[in-house]
Amino acid sequence: MSNSSSGSDLIIGLNSFNPLFIAPSDNPSYILVSNIFNGVGFTAWKRSLTISLSTKKKLKFIDGSLPQPSISSPEYSDWYCANSMVISWILNSLHKNIAESVLFLKTTRSDDFATYFTKLARVWDELQIVQAITSCTCVVGVEIMKLLEDQRLIQMLMGLDELFKFTRG
Repeated sequence: MSNSSSGSDLIIGLNSFNPLFIAPSDNPSYILVSNIFNGVGFTAWKRSLTISLSTKKKLKFIDGSLPQPSISSPEYSDWYCANSMVISWILNSLHKNIAESVLFLKTTRSDDFATYFTKLARVWDELQIVQAITSCTCVVGVEIMKLLEDQRLIQMLMGLDELFKFTRG
């Protein structure tokens, strides 16, 4: 445990500038953004969440710049705790239906595009089996299929990392 002349800066050896630091006032039930994301207004929601996580020094958890330490690392426990806190904050900022779709993610870090698209395509394939929409060449059937394809495209684009912001735009 580190000692400091300003005891408020250090708790269990981590100073408040360390992304692994969790302040005594931090709480997994916090709602960091004023508007819960419900599928509309992704850009504004993402910006609000980014600002909030940045003020708490937790942005590195979602942009991939803070790698997960190995389980045997002495930092793993602190990383796991802080990562879980960030996951809680993100889940609290999502509409219930959206939150349920990401509830079982183990980390806040995003996948590379190929992994992300593969996971998304798997979910779409499973959904197609469950929904059992029969194909139809009539005008209404073609319009429904186009709507579903557009929704999938929007869903995929919304989940892209900042690296793909020009593609998403």
